[in-house]
Amino acid sequence: MRLRHLTELLVLAAIWGASFLFMRLSIGEFGAWPLAALRVTGATLMLLPLLAWRAEAAALRRHWKPIAVVGMLGTALPFVLYGVAAKTLNVGVMSILNATTPMWGAIVAYAWFGDKLTPLRVAGLVIGFAGVLGLSWDSAGVNPGDAAVHSWVAIGACLGASLGYGFVAAFAKKNLAAVPPMAVAAGSQLSATLLLVVPAAMTAPTTLPGSTSWLSAVALAVVCTGLAYVLYFRLIANLGATNATTVTFLIPMFAMFWGWLLLNEPVTVSMVVACVLILLGTGLSTGYLGARAKA
Repeated sequence: MRLRHLTELLVLAAIWGASFLFMRLSIGEFGAWPLAALRVTGATLMLLPLLAWRAEAAALRRHWKPIAVVGMLGTALPFVLYGVAAKTLNVGVMSILNATTPMWGAIVAYAWFGDKLTPLRVAGLVIGFAGVLGLSWDSAGVNPGDAAVHSWVAIGACLGASLGYGFVAAFAKKNLAAVPPMAVAAGSQLSATLLLVVPAAMTAPTTLPGSTSWLSAVALAVVCTGLAYVLYFRLIANLGATNATTVTFLIPMFAMFWGWLLLNEPVTVSMVVACVLILLGTGLSTGYLGARAKA
């Protein structure tokens, strides 16, 4: 991995880590549905011109049905669920729970698509979900308030979002492997926009959000979604999919740093231990650590 590629990987992890920060800053005034709709709409407006410029719009038309599934379960649903959780959980805790995505992907690939789970991968799942359980039982990161949901509901929302991401990863591998990644990215954002526009309009805030919330929402759409997708697919092209997905291991570190630096959120021992267990479980359950060891 060249220094340029490593730098891009770190930048992407920092951007996706910051997405949890921007959700915390904007969710109170926007609400889950409108914020998710703004995020996917902005990303759609950014990605569709790139898709046309790359002359890959035909791929979106040919494969719109499976791409719509990706948009519903891998974009619209997770964005809304993380919006629900952002009122209660801090930035670091949400990012740690998000790191379970590859583990859910391994489970989905086994349950629905017949992939094998070796004893090492099963051990990884046990270790990873032990970290989830420990983090869930601990009170770290819970910020109760009048509008906040119960901490268990918020944790369940994060895990539901990660399950959606994990399902889509396995689904896309089976159904969209030959489709240009930019077509999947732009099409999924477009389909998510169409799905969210009505509920977002029905739950739109009656009071105009402040400048901080608007700037955070724009950053979520343009930087954390649109730009991040472009950077991610650039890494896939240069490094391959396996190396590019190592960004998963870096996101919690950056998210906890942003939360500590800008929101004064504590980084507790239980969070660090849970993060280590989940990332270790992720590496084992996906076969990444085993493959590295053999190499």
